Order: sequence, then C-alpha cells, then structure tokens
Amino acid sequence: MTSSDPFSAPTNAAATGDGDGPARTERADDRDAAPQFVLPLVVRMERDALPARTDALETSARAVLTFLADERATGDGEWARARRDWEDARIRKVVRRARGAEWRRAAKLPGITVTGREAEVRVYPPVPLDGWPKDLAKLQVSGTELDDPREPGAPDPQAPVLWLNPGVEMSAGKTMAQTGHAAQLAWWELPEAARAAWREAGFTLSVRTADTDRWPELVAGGLPVVRDAGFTEIAPGLTVAVEGGERYCSLPGLRRP
Repeated sequence: MTSSDPFSAPTNAAATGDGDGPARTERADDRDAAPQFVLPLVVRMERDALPARTDALETSARAVLTFLADERATGDGEWARARRDWEDARIRKVVRRARGAEWRRAAKLPGITVTGREAEVRVYPPVPLDGWPKDLAKLQVSGTELDDPREPGAPDPQAPVLWLNPGVEMSAGKTMAQTGHAAQLAWWELPEAARAAWREAGFTLSVRTADTDRWPELVAGGLPVVRDAGFTEIAPGLTVAVEGGERYCSLPGLRRP
C-alpha cells in the first residue's frame, strides 16, 4: 500500500515524510495553507546512560501510539483540538534530545513519558510549527546518534515488526521519526477492537532491519509503507514497512514466513 496519504482510506496506507513527518497528496494545497503543527518527541540521552538504538526506535513508535490512544487526544479531550489541527495539515514529527536539567524541565510540560528497556521518550500534544514551548524549542535535533551494543534478537511473532529499509542509513533521531510514522500507519489500519487489544498489551512491537533480499517483497506485499520525501538526510524513497503480528496488530498483506 503505497500512496502519500497515511490518513486516507486504509487501502492507501503509506506516508511521505521528511523527518518532520508524512505529507498527503490529496488536497495538498489546502493542507499547506492550513496552520502547520508538529508532534514533538524528546528522547532522554544522558552522557553516561545512552539507550540502545533499537530500544529508542521501538520506544518512539510506542510513544506515538500512546498519544494517539490517549483519551485526552480523542473526542472532547483537552488535546483533541490540537490533534485535529495537526492531522488537518501536514503531519509532522520532530525528535529532539535532552539530558539532565533539560530533561527535567521538559518532563514538567504536559505530555506522556513512555519507557522501553532503557529508553525514555516523552511525547507532547501537537504545537504550532513556529510556536514550540521554550523548554522544547531550545533542545537539539542534531546529534541524536545511538548504537546497539549487541544484535537485537528475533522479533516476537505475536507482535508487529517495523522493518527498516536495509539500503538507507539514517541518524537515530530521523529513524525514530520514521518508526513513529510507521506505527501511526498501522494504528490507522486497525479496527477499534484490535486497537484496544494492542493497547492492553502495551503496544508491543519490534523494529528490525530487513534482509536485503526480503525488502522488495515487503514493500510489494500490500503492507503499510512509509515513503520519505527526502527533504532531510536521505533521498526520497521507502523507509519502513509494517508487518502485522500473529496476535497483535494483525494487518492485511504479506505474512512473515
């Protein structure tokens, strides 16, 4: 499923992102003319306690899902208007990094902190593109580099896998935004009962890099796929494919062997 509109019909589930976030093609002029908003994410990066890369990528995806499912972001919730305004324009996500006093100040702002094995990512309700809160605006975007001290194990077959394009190199921050886009595409595909079951399971998921030989099969297999517009770091192209799990986030399309 490759289009440029992750929020149209489920059969058109693909995203176009620039590291800020996916962009739609339908009524693109209207969306460009609308006030622009961004979903801020902040990853905690203490000098002596950096999270593993895969842990951070998975936690950022779960943070986006946690925001989408939060009652404050739905219906008449206090964040619902900001979410609607965000989704009515180009849907952007920006990942910044913080440590020490910066993180403590950022943690006092309204939002949700999601933890992984070691990673901590805080997601905030959308803010105007040029109207970030002071304590978030001064945080750095660049320099979000992380490594895996050991190879991640095999993904859980019960849960979805966000497969990274093996031919594209991205910074950790850029990739965290991409996994957030992919998680959002998966969420949009699911009926309410499947969303509720996944939420109850803590939005379990895995992020792995696809084998080079399997990547073409993944992007041609009817799965939700993130398409990056190529405005930052990389050339335009496909970055993440989402394969559903056997129990959680079951999606149409290709199934893993």
